[in-house]
Amino acid sequence: MSIRYINTDLDLECPNDLSSLAKDLEARGVFALHIEQAKEGHWFARFETEEEYIDPETNIAAMLDVIESAEDSIQRLWRECSLREFNIGYDCGDEPWAFNQGLSNATLKRLAEVGATLRFTLYPEDKTTGEEPAKKP
Repeated sequence: MSIRYINTDLDLECPNDLSSLAKDLEARGVFALHIEQAKEGHWFARFETEEEYIDPETNIAAMLDVIESAEDSIQRLWRECSLREFNIGYDCGDEPWAFNQGLSNATLKRLAEVGATLRFTLYPEDKTTGEEPAKKP
């Protein structure tokens, strides 16, 4: 199995209802995979772009374009989130021998300026079946 970039999710947690933020993002191409209110009253949401990208740099840049251009009320709700995390996902494998992708300093600066964090998730091959991990819808 080959190592490959899957996509980047945007995970949010907020004490306030994220429905208006979700509606605004979805109107501009960043879709909610799920949005829910937890028992503690906090809201959780996971977003991703409908478009598939070949690397995290262009995927994150597209989501940042949407976030940075949002109206003031959406920007305010964004800042109220206690979690604003871009989660980069990869399928792992044993080839090629070396694999790397990166983020430019410009993208890292944009992430910092919107108060976002970065996480990496590595999905291993299922060794019991020899199958690749399930792909996200």
